[in-house]
Amino acid sequence: MTTKSVGWWFPCERMKLKSLLLRYYPPGIMLEYEESGQLKTKSIDLLDLHTSTDVNALVEEIQKAEPLITASRADQVKLLIQRLQNKLGQYSNHKFYLFKVLRAHILPLTNVALNKSGSCFITGSYDRTCKLWDTASGEELRTLEGHRNVVYAIAFNNPYGDKIATGSFDKTCKLWSVETGTCYHTFRGHTAEIVCLSFNPQSTLVATGSMDTTAKLWDIQSGEEVFTLTGHSAEIISLSFNTSGNRIITGSFDHTVTVWDADTGRKVYTLTGHCAEISSALFNWDCSLILTGSMDKTCMLWDATNGKCVATLTGHDDEILDSCFDYTGKLIATASADGTARVFSAATRKCITRLEGHEGEISKISFNPQGNRLLTGSSDKTARIWDAQTGQCFQVLEGHTDEIFSCAFNYKGDIIITGSKDNTCRIWR
Repeated sequence: MTTKSVGWWFPCERMKLKSLLLRYYPPGIMLEYEESGQLKTKSIDLLDLHTSTDVNALVEEIQKAEPLITASRADQVKLLIQRLQNKLGQYSNHKFYLFKVLRAHILPLTNVALNKSGSCFITGSYDRTCKLWDTASGEELRTLEGHRNVVYAIAFNNPYGDKIATGSFDKTCKLWSVETGTCYHTFRGHTAEIVCLSFNPQSTLVATGSMDTTAKLWDIQSGEEVFTLTGHSAEIISLSFNTSGNRIITGSFDHTVTVWDADTGRKVYTLTGHCAEISSALFNWDCSLILTGSMDKTCMLWDATNGKCVATLTGHDDEILDSCFDYTGKLIATASADGTARVFSAATRKCITRLEGHEGEISKISFNPQGNRLLTGSSDKTARIWDAQTGQCFQVLEGHTDEIFSCAFNYKGDIIITGSKDNTCRIWR
């Protein structure tokens, strides 16, 4: 259990708790409090919470560590923790059924992305457009037109979900309103195709990665370029912010990963050790670890404070095409061109289980929010749901007629979207 505060605080009479809010994934309680007339927030992170956790003992522990949680608040905190426990047990035996097949675009799809609630999702395409869809009805809500080439990288500014960014082979990124479809800004400056992008968690910046070997940060309000991140010697194909938004990580075909300071645009350190192209690079939730996947058949785990390698995860017989942490950062999953996936413990760095059953390479892997299921998408035209602890295949999602390149759970874990080279998206619920 850890407490993160925003701004300095001192346990004294001037601090007054205003409200308690829940964060389901990863489990935590957000405290809104007043100090010297200012409203501040901090979080109690419950990353070790399980359905079997002794709630009374946990509340006692929280009270000892957190002065704002007084005896009069103990019962309320107990109820909140029980609600978090109920969420962790949800949907673990949920069977998914095909709800809708969407023939989304005339030309091939490039990417699919959900908003946080899962109420809508977007598709990018070679037809130069991005389309916004209603998940509940499968209806197309609007088409975002204006790019002059393939729309390749797409994202919502989650958790807010009121803006969409699209990155294109036309070397520009566009920012759109979800509500009206209006284009707020066109970000120009890259000299080659944009292939990855990400919003910072505060939704004040969008970062773009390009074949021109640079990444750029753009101000969402003004539409201006803030920084250019230079240093890679080949295209940047992976880019993401850490949870607090003060670091950016870029993975490149030059075999390296670089961590940058988002406030200054300066390089913090470069992670060298892989001997082939990088396929994925990301922080865990509490920003203590970095996971990198490579075409050299390995994943590497790095200490995020100093950039030192702490483990090399081996065992795959072919390129690593995707890798991820679960929401708490305790588990790591790897997907490979060898047709298998593996689950590792982040603490012991040992392989917990192997996921075997696909008949082609696995290009996408992700945990459900509860962390007990894994979703994989493969060139064998199926997506599969697995038990994250035992490696048992729980369900095969069949129906696509070509390889699946995109698959994702929504924030609750009760909807799955798959995107395929057969030019359809499928909604499973």
